[in-house]
Amino acid sequence: MRMAKMGRPKSEVIKDKQIGIRMTAEEYDRLKRYAEQCNQTISEIVKELLEKHCFGEGNDK
Repeated sequence: MRMAKMGRPKSEVIKDKQIGIRMTAEEYDRLKRYAEQCNQTISEIVKELLEKHCFGEGNDK
C-alpha cells in the first residue's frame, strides 16, 4: 500500500513572479520592525502598500 505525499496543498492562484529592490540597512531594519509590529511578513506589507497606493480606487493609470 502506497502512502500519499504529504505537504502544503497546491494553491489555486499561482504566484510565480518575483521583484527585488535595493535598500539601505537602515531602510530594511525600519521595514522589518514595521512588519513585526503589524504581525505581518515584509511581503505582506509590500503587497498591502501596493494595493493601497498603486492598485486601489482612483489609481487606474
